[in-house]
Amino acid sequence: MPEISVVIPTYNRIETLRYVLPSLLVQDLPADRYELLLCDSNSSDGTAEYVAALCAQHASLRHLPGKYTGRAMARNAGIAAARGRIVLFNDADILASADLIRRHLERHDERSGVAVVGWEVQVRSYNEYLEQRADPERRSSLHPPGRRRLSWLYFLTGNASVRREDLLRVGSFDESFTGYGHEDLELGYRLQRAGVEILYEPQAVNYHWQDVSHEDQREKMRLAGHSAVRFYRKHHDLTVMLNLGLTPLSRGAHSLLTKLPPVLGYFDARSSRSRFAQRLIEQYYYVGGIKEALEARR
Repeated sequence: MPEISVVIPTYNRIETLRYVLPSLLVQDLPADRYELLLCDSNSSDGTAEYVAALCAQHASLRHLPGKYTGRAMARNAGIAAARGRIVLFNDADILASADLIRRHLERHDERSGVAVVGWEVQVRSYNEYLEQRADPERRSSLHPPGRRRLSWLYFLTGNASVRREDLLRVGSFDESFTGYGHEDLELGYRLQRAGVEILYEPQAVNYHWQDVSHEDQREKMRLAGHSAVRFYRKHHDLTVMLNLGLTPLSRGAHSLLTKLPPVLGYFDARSSRSRFAQRLIEQYYYVGGIKEALEARR
């Protein structure tokens, strides 16, 4: 029986899967100690044929197609099918370092009953991935290397592992999160409240390969705002309200910017060159999504 199961949700991501799956199949851990579960929402881009060929060569890879309504449901199918005592979540556009799975497994062997979050490096192209893999000094991180513990706010399931037993105990992912965002943070919130400590492991590195256009990113942030409201309606907790930006102050700032189109346009036009402007515009659309979701229930 494998010790750790890697769950990978996917839908029509064959272009990146052609790189992601090989990176997970050449780990420095013996193949019989881990398994890969590709939870496929019935992709129509040739994923099934590609994976069938890989499965014929690698007994550790299993293809789990289904009518999944979102990433939460797809990941839950992986949790249900997992044979390992530890479940590691990866995504279809995230390439693994050769020691990724071993690093996660070692942390769980050191301490039981914890969740482990690794270092997810952001890259915009395959060449940038190769460069950052070769030169660790170029990598940027959300956390300083010395950080040991994280809050649920950083339970990001592009690089996170948990005991299967603990996932089942808290009810796994909430499948009502069918849109973009926060299904992983909400699970992290429940895990932490159930006594599962979230540890940071900077040696467990993978690379999130995405190059999202400005327009697409704005839409993702708007949808994330909708998910934030779903999260708060489920957990009426002040820390959730504050951390997810559901405060009267954030909504008031959004209303002010809405009344000042020239100011909003100024920052939007500069968002490709200014990190501050980019963050401001993304936050504007995020809070806009929050307000849409709140008003929809009135």
